[in-house]
Amino acid sequence: MLKPNRLKQAQSFEERRVSYATDLRDQAAQLPAGAEREDMLRTARRANVAARLDDWANLPGSQPSE
Repeated sequence: MLKPNRLKQAQSFEERRVSYATDLRDQAAQLPAGAEREDMLRTARRANVAARLDDWANLPGSQPSE
């Protein structure tokens, strides 16, 4: 049986998400105003919101008690 190819990530998921948002903002800054730029900025904002929600969900004491 074949083993699945697994890639060990050098960065955590959160670090990659923040890096992705930063890259999108940098790319959007190079574009003229328009739909493509707004889409990139919207996606970057969503990545930041997801990072904040993940941080909030993983705060100590935010886990349900058993």
